[in-house]
Amino acid sequence: MAAKKTGPAWSDVKGKLVNFDREGLLDLVHDLYSANKDNQIFLHARFNLGGDVLKPYKATINRWLWPDILKNQDYSVAKAKKAISDYKKAIGQAEGLAELMVYYCECVTGFSNNVGIEDESYLDALVRMFEQALKAVAALPEIQRDPLWTRLDAVRRVSHDNLGYGVGEDMDDLLAEYRVVG
Repeated sequence: MAAKKTGPAWSDVKGKLVNFDREGLLDLVHDLYSANKDNQIFLHARFNLGGDVLKPYKATINRWLWPDILKNQDYSVAKAKKAISDYKKAIGQAEGLAELMVYYCECVTGFSNNVGIEDESYLDALVRMFEQALKAVAALPEIQRDPLWTRLDAVRRVSHDNLGYGVGEDMDDLLAEYRVVG
């Protein structure tokens, strides 16, 4: 019995794209570019346009991890992590991914320290991202590591001093493990 098809897939789109000429493809990409800000950010990153390609991803991370509580904004780990995933799909340079992961950790600890948030799942996500950041930094060329190690150590110190749920202790263990390996 054949699997039931749920809807169009990439293979269907790819089959249609084969029939496009150069101008048709350019028109399609232009329409996609015009249709959505996320598409613009993706293409700017992919083609290294507009200076700091990390800036819009950092803005998204900052928005969702350090919301303006006076405007009654909420935080969202998933939306912040999506910015990192989107960058990875667009360009995925190791140093950019490490930078975004470290920045994520800085935003969570800054916001948590600033407003005294005690959401265990929010802080668990911080520890998981801290470990991912450590792995990403350890994989970079040695010359790029030190500034990021320093920033992650600052995150660890703030977390150790001001956050609960054993976050600082978990980070102590992780940093010691990856600094030895890295």
